Amino acid sequence: MQKIPFKKFLPGIVFFFVVLVLTCMPGKDVPEIGWLDGIYFDKWVHAGMFGGLTVLFSWPFYKSNFSARERLHYFIKIAIATSIWGLTIEFIQKFYAVNRDFDILDWAADSFGVLLAFWFCKFFFMPTDR
Repeated sequence: MQKIPFKKFLPGIVFFFVVLVLTCMPGKDVPEIGWLDGIYFDKWVHAGMFGGLTVLFSWPFYKSNFSARERLHYFIKIAIATSIWGLTIEFIQKFYAVNRDFDILDWAADSFGVLLAFWFCKFFFMPTDR
């Protein structure tokens, strides 16, 4: 079984905690800019953060010697785990974060970002020896 050094996952781990801090900061500290609500900016931020997590955790597998099949399996597992993390964040916001609520549309945006990142990884991080 191949192993990827822990340090290759550090960017994903660091960003994981950045996302946790940003999504759990008190609601009063989240800036509101009226015109951005019209373009659903908050949802795009969610999609970007969770898509970024997916790519950062998939990157070490891209740089490994895993076969295309093994990479695809890891990309799927990473995408599912990241989407579940998005749902978990919503429950953390509901029960533990100050002035934050559960928003199913935030989770939908998280999952949309994960799906886009998965697609990106599948088509750009796969070996060319097909």
